[in-house]
Amino acid sequence: MAKENGLNQFLSSSCEWLRGTGPESDIVLSSRIRLARNLSGYKFSEKLDPSEQQQVIEEVERAAEGVLLLKNSYFFEYKNLKDLDRQFLLERHLISREHASEKGEKALVVSKDEVVSVMVLEEDHLRSQAFQSGLNLIEAWRIMDSIDSALEAQLPYAFHPNLGYLTACPTNVGTGLRASCMLHLAGLVMTKQVNKVLQALSKLNLAARGFFGEGTQASGNFFQFSNQLTLGQKEMEIVDGLERVIRQVIEHEREARNHLLEKRRAKIEDQIWRAVGTLKSARLIPSSEALGLLSLTRLGVDLGFVHNLSKVNLNALFLFMQPAHLQKLSGADLNSAERDQKRAELLRTRLKEVALI
Repeated sequence: MAKENGLNQFLSSSCEWLRGTGPESDIVLSSRIRLARNLSGYKFSEKLDPSEQQQVIEEVERAAEGVLLLKNSYFFEYKNLKDLDRQFLLERHLISREHASEKGEKALVVSKDEVVSVMVLEEDHLRSQAFQSGLNLIEAWRIMDSIDSALEAQLPYAFHPNLGYLTACPTNVGTGLRASCMLHLAGLVMTKQVNKVLQALSKLNLAARGFFGEGTQASGNFFQFSNQLTLGQKEMEIVDGLERVIRQVIEHEREARNHLLEKRRAKIEDQIWRAVGTLKSARLIPSSEALGLLSLTRLGVDLGFVHNLSKVNLNALFLFMQPAHLQKLSGADLNSAERDQKRAELLRTRLKEVALI
């Protein structure tokens, strides 16, 4: 397992969840399966002292080295990472906001292709997650299940015969499984139907979050949907249930996009090309504005208005225009104004080949 302080090896690649492939990838950016696990014989993460934290890290590191799917993975201990490095990992969705901000000894295992990451000492001792591009929950679950079984063969998981896997948060008790999908719902937002969808999903005990998951609001027309409860449900029941709901949301989004094309084509086309024009010419642009404009550009690609721009290259812009990525690319710490300038420069360069028609 490679131990490296630098994260620059990730700058030459895009994340699995932004590859722009997989089923329904015009609407579904990614599918994720996350498992919460704890080791028996230890208190929950927030109650551990530094020496116990280090013991858990060492146990997980040894176990991960014996997992075939984690062979040649990267291993990072947070004491060797700067704040910027944590923000960088957060932007790539490899860690959670809590894991990035909380103090104490922590670690991270990341597979070379960034399909799998294992957060050590988040809210639970292990928060393992697997990503797939598009609507591909079954494959993400298969990968995660295989890795979890291999880890469980070497680690003493805290398990109760009646309750299932024991977790710090009661909502995760049972399977400890959280299935989620990231969707681009520009059509539903623009036709003002998205609130009805969110209300319906709430009644089904599904949570709706923003681009960076728990604790964030939807922005750029991106929504992350996931199950809220795991107790009393089997893993495949959770996965199948979420996929059925996501397919219904996809159908509503397609209907909304068709409505825009049939009833408001000139207006939507104007909005898309104004967005592209701004991205191709701006000299200063904050991340929130860039996210909204890139969302419109992505809709333009999906509707066939915008050409000479591949989905994978467009998706990469959602990542590389983020604050930590901009600073990693620049090789320097940048203040807010400098980031806005670098972001605009990056977008102009990457979108140079997109012709305004």
